[in-house]
Amino acid sequence: MNKTPPAPMDESADAPLENFSNCHIGIVTHLKTFGELPALLAPAARARKIAEETLGFFRDAVYEHHAEEEQTLFTAVIASAVRGEERDRVQVMVDQLTAEHRAIEAAWTKLEPELKKVAKGHDSELNVAGVEHLVRTYLAHAAYEEGQFLPLAHTILTRNGRHMEALGLSLHIRHAPQFTAHI
Repeated sequence: MNKTPPAPMDESADAPLENFSNCHIGIVTHLKTFGELPALLAPAARARKIAEETLGFFRDAVYEHHAEEEQTLFTAVIASAVRGEERDRVQVMVDQLTAEHRAIEAAWTKLEPELKKVAKGHDSELNVAGVEHLVRTYLAHAAYEEGQFLPLAHTILTRNGRHMEALGLSLHIRHAPQFTAHI
């Protein structure tokens, strides 16, 4: 019997096993990433919920609030202000607040399409700086209105109790259910 020594092992002989090993590395990497998914579902669901609620809130509450201020409150305060310096001051404030309303609404209009995508769970290019700008702008608007305009409005409208009552009645009528007559 002829005994020939075995051929020396070359590295290519191990290649099939290395292919299996490399596959496991890829599978394990993907499974580790997949393992992150449950932790990401809650924030994604919260993002969709916040987007959906904000869409409804902005249209139903913010636009309505702006309209109510402009049509009812601002009008009542201007009408009740003493002619001259006080009325001029009120008019400047009302003009500023109204301009801020339009700027806030314009900022919202730019964000709304992408926010709708977020609400539906779709990929979105939501403008983070735009969101931050809108929030910052509205907070400054509300602080000015609360700190400057509303105290002045209170002073003006409470000089004559009927003016505050008229404002209350006007608000009540705006919020009362509308009935249509059947003919």
